Amino acid sequence: MTRIFTASDGESRFADVDVPLAEAGAIGRLSERVAATGVIFRETPADYDYDWHPAPQRQYIVLLDGEIEITVGDGETRRFRGGDVLLVEDTTGRGHRTRTVNGRSRRSLFVTLD
Repeated sequence: MTRIFTASDGESRFADVDVPLAEAGAIGRLSERVAATGVIFRETPADYDYDWHPAPQRQYIVLLDGEIEITVGDGETRRFRGGDVLLVEDTTGRGHRTRTVNGRSRRSLFVTLD
């Protein structure tokens, strides 16, 4: 999973996060339960290009399809596509930029944490 957070200088950064999984028998491996406050379904258009913005709240974003490019405050840019999970926590500072890169609409699921 990729985390986007605000560093001490007020700029957003990426961090790679491993989610610990424990054996749960026949059903496979599971993480610990994460308390959430809501679920939001979202669709963005093929020409989506959202300038610098902080996240409105801490949230997981699960990309269902499509492909986006996110740039954080230190200039690093990464691409994400269907199946990727983001933990977005840059709720202060300049935030990040997001744009669609494959010319198709994108569907995603937001799981709010605050």
